Amino acid sequence: MNTSSTSPWSCGASHRSGPFPKRSLEIGAIVVAFIYWWPVAAAYVAWKIAGYPAFSQMKEFADSRSFNFAGSEGRSRFARAFAAAKGYSGTSATSGNWAFEEYRRAELERLEARRRALQEESRAFTDFVEELKRAKDREQFDAFMAKRRSEGGGPTIEA
Repeated sequence: MNTSSTSPWSCGASHRSGPFPKRSLEIGAIVVAFIYWWPVAAAYVAWKIAGYPAFSQMKEFADSRSFNFAGSEGRSRFARAFAAAKGYSGTSATSGNWAFEEYRRAELERLEARRRALQEESRAFTDFVEELKRAKDREQFDAFMAKRRSEGGGPTIEA
């Protein structure tokens, strides 16, 4: 007797987390979220429909001109809002404290200099590894050619 169900809601006993499938719990949570705080629920549903994009993908989409609502900066309102919220634009909100802002600017410059230094070290190491690979390849090729010459099996070309 086959006890497996063909219902799309039945995940099988090994995939269940209690008496209800996970999808039921998700739908229930969305309904409760719509009741208590609908903007978050609507944003989650939109994110789910979009295929769970990463924030970097959403920022890339926001920066593209395909989402432009007559923005004065050449970017969409969404892109400007995203940049302001993340502190990417120069017009983002400040703390109002000159000393803190100076400290913050200095720290960001220091971190950027450190990032550039690490990037340069990474590039130098990559170049070093590539040079080692080339040297090893050259050594193996030279050994192969020396072995062929010593065996007397050089290339023969017949016309």
